Amino acid sequence: MTLISFVVPAYKVQGYLRECLDSILDQPFGDLEVIGVDDASPDGSGEILAEYAARDPRVRPVRLTENVGLGPARNIGLDRAVGEYVWFVDGDDWLVPGCLPHVADRLRDTRPDVLLVDHVRAHWNDVGTRSAMRDVFPEPPGPTTFALRDRPETLRLLHTAWNRLVRREFLVERGLRFEPGWYEDVSFSYPALMAADRIGVLDRVCLNYRQRRTGAITRTRGDRHFEVFAQWHRVFRLMDRWGPAVTGLRPAIFERMVWHHLTVLGNGDRIAPELRAPFFAQMHADYVRFLPPEGYPAPPGVEGLKHRLVAAGRWRTFSALREAHQAGETARRTARVARRRVAPVLRRTARLARDTAMREYYRAELRRPIDPTLAVYAAYWYRGYSCNPAAVYEAARRLAPQVRGVWIVRRDRVAALPSGVEYVVAGTREYHRVLARAHWLVNNVNFPDFVRKRPGSVHVQTHHGTPVKVMGLDQQRYPVGAMGMDFAGLLRRVDRWDYSVTSNSFSTQMWERAYPADYTTLEVGYPRNDRLVRATSEDCRRARATLGLGPEEYVVLYAPTHREHLPGWRPPFDPDRMRDALGPTGRLLMRSHYFHDRERHPRGPAAGGVLDVSAHDRVEDLYLAADVLVTDYSSAMFDYAVLDRPIVVYAPDWDAYRVARGVYFDLLAEPPGAVAVDFPGLLDVFRFGAVDDDTARRARTAFRDRFCALDDGHAAERVVRRVFLHDPAG
Repeated sequence: MTLISFVVPAYKVQGYLRECLDSILDQPFGDLEVIGVDDASPDGSGEILAEYAARDPRVRPVRLTENVGLGPARNIGLDRAVGEYVWFVDGDDWLVPGCLPHVADRLRDTRPDVLLVDHVRAHWNDVGTRSAMRDVFPEPPGPTTFALRDRPETLRLLHTAWNRLVRREFLVERGLRFEPGWYEDVSFSYPALMAADRIGVLDRVCLNYRQRRTGAITRTRGDRHFEVFAQWHRVFRLMDRWGPAVTGLRPAIFERMVWHHLTVLGNGDRIAPELRAPFFAQMHADYVRFLPPEGYPAPPGVEGLKHRLVAAGRWRTFSALREAHQAGETARRTARVARRRVAPVLRRTARLARDTAMREYYRAELRRPIDPTLAVYAAYWYRGYSCNPAAVYEAARRLAPQVRGVWIVRRDRVAALPSGVEYVVAGTREYHRVLARAHWLVNNVNFPDFVRKRPGSVHVQTHHGTPVKVMGLDQQRYPVGAMGMDFAGLLRRVDRWDYSVTSNSFSTQMWERAYPADYTTLEVGYPRNDRLVRATSEDCRRARATLGLGPEEYVVLYAPTHREHLPGWRPPFDPDRMRDALGPTGRLLMRSHYFHDRERHPRGPAAGGVLDVSAHDRVEDLYLAADVLVTDYSSAMFDYAVLDRPIVVYAPDWDAYRVARGVYFDLLAEPPGAVAVDFPGLLDVFRFGAVDDDTARRARTAFRDRFCALDDGHAAERVVRRVFLHDPAG
């Protein structure tokens, strides 16, 4: 039997349906079917369902000849479903990547009648808001199942069909179906919870609930919102029919009814002003009709006052208080808007004045002599002490002690500097002074545009990786990946370079093409890799100990690259499933790209064998600690190859990446080891030993011969001798 049947009704969702279907079919889980119900949609939704069905046998389209509405369309899909569980996913919503194996595991382990899953509201302006899951269950229930009478707070979760999976036979046995009309979820979701003997909760976000700017009934005014009353009438009729089995739930259900009516009435996008009084009158009538004899748990405060006014039928008082509240909110909102408008202007004015003063100070310092002993270092746009500049700095302290090295760092990165390293904070007077007067300026990216190349100063561009993706002027051929780039400005920055440090001949060729200018290439290997070449077993043990890892553990480092053309993109990678594939001694280190450094949240000891090491300052420590590197198109593979340890290329979007971003060589044809193009394939690489078999070792050897030949532990020394000591032999 199929485990999960997805029922996807489609009506005027052609702009979203593909994303919905892809989010289901691209999951790393295949025991599913999709019943796509074209509810006589006047747009291309039906054609999309037919297209997907033609290429994927798991999709079964149903085309209705007349529009029946969301509830009946779901029933039609339910009647055709064969899965053990049914998940009703609306055609404009979409699943979270990688969620389905977790859902399936919970279904198989606990066999609930209803499994509730978490969601986020995905607003049209790309803002997301969380659900009430954490408020309802501050302590996640875990794999335990329960009846509603034991956890009545479950009713406070959103009463929709798409945030739960329901056992199909349970629905058939209890005769639970969707009713026609708006708010059809009410008369399905609440009865399902009341009838279920086994309710489960999966505290994992599994679905994105799209908040559309237009087209949703929650943003459509009209008298059809009165249909909410009929749906609640059906709930209470079922409770009367089921009798003592659900009698104890009546107070909690009643409270939800009043809450829901107030929610609908309070939404100005739903109930027009002329309909509010009759809507309130129906609320009062239903309050009186369904009030439990023993009462119910009314909320405190303002919400409780609303309940009391509904009970008394006092519309004028309710309306007056509502208008007063809205007037107050309008005044507060106006004040906030005014503050927001004034504050940015004041901030911009102050910032402009400060920047102008600093630029004047910088220009004044340019008229002073260059300090013949001063070398300024920076890395990754002032993110701290790292990479090739740090290795050059350390070698210069040893080989050229007459050179005074000063680092530029952001204020939030000062605490991460090693003891004894002299620094200035970016943006300060001291920062502008050292930039104006330095003899040497060493960076792995470009200094800001305002920096001038003074006669007698020496600019050293160390770069920060062997390129897989195209760079510099080559990006002009890939406009998607080069969006917003100022190529003329780039060339002005490149013209400041005196030296370009490269790690291999391949990099030299690519940089000369990408950054054409009159600089000298120092093809000497990467200084940052000297430490890897010289590392001893004791260094590796110490690196592991720093991370809380033992010598017997099997450590895998996952380090994906950033995708400039896809802001916010996250690879389809499930840490928990990956950790399981590594075996009992496996440990997984997760490291995000440095572009996300402000989002990093250091974690404590590895939870379940997974440790977030994104905040770890020196990536070389992580290389030394790891037994295997898993990456995609990151230059990390070229550095890690120096250690001659297994590398796995996980390239789930290779075809799209090389088309949109552009690449310099076919990584899948010339990999540094095993290759996986989807997550199940990545798991198999580890499960079946391909991570370090003969094929992987041969690929790694060829890769090292091509890209790592210069990494002998003396690259930083060669840079220092050539740049600081003027030794032409380096």
